[in-house]
Amino acid sequence: MAYYGKCIDVVIEQLDKFKPEKDSPDQFLEAASSSLQGLSPLKQAFVMEVLSGCLEYWKLLTIVVDAFYVRDGRLCLWADYSLFQVLCYLATFQLDELGFQLFCSIIKSQPTRKTCKFLRFFFNPLNLCSWIKDEWSLIYETAHVKKNWINPLMRWQPEIQELVDQLEGVSASQTAIFKTKAKVTEPKEFNLTTPRPRAIPVPEPVPTMAKPRQVPRSTYQEPKEQQQLQIIKRHNRLKAEELLLRANVEELRCAMPRAHRAPPEQVTDSKKKLGCPTHIQKSPKLTFYRPDNIPIKLNTAAILREGALYQKQVEKELQRVDKLVDGAGDFSEFLEWQKKMQAKDQEEQLAAGECRRLQGKLSHEEAILARQNLIQENKQKADQKKEETAELMLQCAERRLREAKSMKELVEQVTEAQKNVKVAQMKLVKGRQQIVQEVMEESREMLQRSAEAAREEQRRRCELTSQLRALETQPTRKGKLVDLTQIPGYGVEGEMSVVELRERLALLRETQRREEEEKRDQIIQDKRAKSQELLNTLEQISLCRKAMGKTAAMRWEQKKTQAVTGAPSQDERVLELQRRIEERVAERRRQAALLHLPAARTERPRPQAQLEAQHWLELERSRERRLRALQPGDSAIASARRLEAA
Repeated sequence: MAYYGKCIDVVIEQLDKFKPEKDSPDQFLEAASSSLQGLSPLKQAFVMEVLSGCLEYWKLLTIVVDAFYVRDGRLCLWADYSLFQVLCYLATFQLDELGFQLFCSIIKSQPTRKTCKFLRFFFNPLNLCSWIKDEWSLIYETAHVKKNWINPLMRWQPEIQELVDQLEGVSASQTAIFKTKAKVTEPKEFNLTTPRPRAIPVPEPVPTMAKPRQVPRSTYQEPKEQQQLQIIKRHNRLKAEELLLRANVEELRCAMPRAHRAPPEQVTDSKKKLGCPTHIQKSPKLTFYRPDNIPIKLNTAAILREGALYQKQVEKELQRVDKLVDGAGDFSEFLEWQKKMQAKDQEEQLAAGECRRLQGKLSHEEAILARQNLIQENKQKADQKKEETAELMLQCAERRLREAKSMKELVEQVTEAQKNVKVAQMKLVKGRQQIVQEVMEESREMLQRSAEAAREEQRRRCELTSQLRALETQPTRKGKLVDLTQIPGYGVEGEMSVVELRERLALLRETQRREEEEKRDQIIQDKRAKSQELLNTLEQISLCRKAMGKTAAMRWEQKKTQAVTGAPSQDERVLELQRRIEERVAERRRQAALLHLPAARTERPRPQAQLEAQHWLELERSRERRLRALQPGDSAIASARRLEAA
């Protein structure tokens, strides 16, 4: 068994080195035969025979092994790929020649679990008669595949099946024996020779170093100018932080309502927490100037677009005034009806928003209930799984005992089958050596022919170079007289001399330069006209903006007087959702009590009326600030009045 195990290991090692996309099988076999010279002749013959067969039928073996890894060998290592190829080759092509006893000894020399798994997959009748036969028929003829490979495998299938069952039983018994009878390692002392004492070396003289100069103090000190700049920078930073803090506090006081303002003691405490100095003298208050006409940067397209928009609005207003003069009706009743419908829509939107909020809360409670139910189901499943694992452990122990018994019987049968392979191996080695000698003689003749052809090519190139150098040494006329005023006389229409061509090109450049200057002047005039038109449009846009700001301010005043604070009316859907939420909360608390889980934190009820009142108060203050910002000067009011009159 050890003999065949070593041979199979050598074959696997060589197959791992083979790359089908790069290496040639013939060259690889030659390299392998040269590397196996250290083995005995019988071993070398057996290894070369198996290796050459695996390379010859590489495609067939790859189909079976790849399918094994996909189906039954998903947990097997890819490092055992070559082992499965060798087993497939021996079972398919060498089983009749080796005999069943010798094949059994080869199988027993390899890892039992891997070989049993692969042989059970390969000798499965369903696999052999279905897809393996079809895949091999794509490469070779169907009759040849069925007669020479599939039928012999089907004949050996019952015996291989019995062998696999025996090996699995023996492996289980061996594992049980190894677990019970474990040898204890006995430590032994090391027999070490005592080393000789080392001789004390002569100390070397300590070299004397020159005394270095001391580092000047100025190296570790900053210059005075840098220190002064740091002091000034720190002072300016503290001053800027103080001014910024005072400005932020003033803005917060203006923005916060009177009820929510913090007392001055709390403000000083917050300053202390922020690390602000409280003993610094008061500085003058910061004043923020807001110019009336803030310049807005617009591009040309935006200016023209806004000017056209305002022009359309003015024309529409003029048309409306003309219709009113002609006797058209007013839209006041329609506007009142529209306001009522908008208020109704707003109430419906508030009710829908409240429904959405309550639905989210309801879904949250239902999710908590579902999670609690899932915890209970998982507990039941875990208990059931523990019982199943205990039963499986008992069955596994019984199966291992049976496998150990069958493995013992198989070991006794395998020790009798190692006598009939040596003559065939010697014949195969002699035939292979003769083939290698013939191939080497042919390659030597081809190398001699290629060397002769290379020498002939080199001689021909030397002759060509000598002829070219002789031609280069002949004298040649370098200069040539050219008359620029002479016409060549080729008979072409419009033929002229070089001097005339240069004069005409100069005139053409002059005319092009003159045309470019005229175009440039025209472009500058167009730009000036366009910029003047844009300035006029910008002036009109500013007037229209001021007028629209005035009307917007008046509209905000009207809305301020008509605004009514109030909570949205309760809807039936909202009440139903609240009732369902209360039921889910009660049920969740009951489930939590059963599971001994802490109840989820409930939301603290918010004072709805207080939040709404604060919201409307902040809205009114923001409107007042916007109105103060939108109030223009006297000139803006006059221009707005002129626009309204128009």
